[in-house]
Amino acid sequence: MDATPLFLTLMHETWRWTADEKLMRELEGPAREALRWISEYGDSDGDGYVDYIKRSKAGLENQGWRDSFNAILFSDGTLAEPPIALCEVQGYVYDAWLRTAELAERVWLDNGLARELRSRAKDLEARFNEDFWMEDRGYYALALDASGRKVDSITSNAGHLLWSAIVTEERAGAVVSRLMDPNALFSGWGVRTMSREDGGYNPIEYHNGTVWPHDNSLIACGLHRYGYQTEAAHLASALLDASAYFNYRLPEVFAGYDRSETDFPVEYPTASSPQIWASGTIPLLVRATLGLKPDPLRRELTTAPLLPHKFSDLRIEGVPTFGERLDVPPSAY
Repeated sequence: MDATPLFLTLMHETWRWTADEKLMRELEGPAREALRWISEYGDSDGDGYVDYIKRSKAGLENQGWRDSFNAILFSDGTLAEPPIALCEVQGYVYDAWLRTAELAERVWLDNGLARELRSRAKDLEARFNEDFWMEDRGYYALALDASGRKVDSITSNAGHLLWSAIVTEERAGAVVSRLMDPNALFSGWGVRTMSREDGGYNPIEYHNGTVWPHDNSLIACGLHRYGYQTEAAHLASALLDASAYFNYRLPEVFAGYDRSETDFPVEYPTASSPQIWASGTIPLLVRATLGLKPDPLRRELTTAPLLPHKFSDLRIEGVPTFGERLDVPPSAY
């Protein structure tokens, strides 16, 4: 369900880093089909949001990245009923539309499609910030349920909204404060999937209180995107500290116990290691803390760094960019 907008995001990222217009033209057809799926098939109940509902007896109850049966809970611990529209998926769609608009304008030379996608994104941004914001909790709802109710638990999913940039500037600070609050989501080793404030919280429940490294790396990118470089560096440092206890190979997930309670991050007994999502965590944290930004039109790689102390001797060489291998000079750090 979230794979379709993320495919469009990946396409755009590939273009940004490679400037490969030939590949983007080859993928124009699949990209347009992905756009069609979002508009025609992704919204099962017609409320304007991409959602999911299980149709097969063998299917998953939940079909976002948090896919365990009890992953989508209200703050009192009760289960949300599908169809469920996850907050981060709406952010992915918003981001995908804007990114694809740039490809349409710059590569496919379809200005009409670019205008249409930007108009859709603007409308989605306005509706989303109206429908998902919880004024009483000062945070974004995890999801909307079958009746349109806000699933009001406080989760890491809203951190992905910073990555996709659908959060309004005036609300970004509130989101960041909750993400980095040790009494809520921040364990000291990373951001938990669910806040300690909520009824479903359990530091060893698969998706309701644990720390997922890949989840945290996307949050770190979002923090940097909104100018919260100190917080991004702090989060990166926490995960690097945790990685030392896993032989510097972060697992899929580990327990959400507070750092004040344990001298080490507690292993999750069935966590996959190695795991493909987790393997991308450190490279993405490096990108976030360096603020690496490729510009395929100017063929420039710029930086806006704020490195945590433990990254202070970092050297980046041979970054594959625009068909070349570029170094990031130490002076850029």
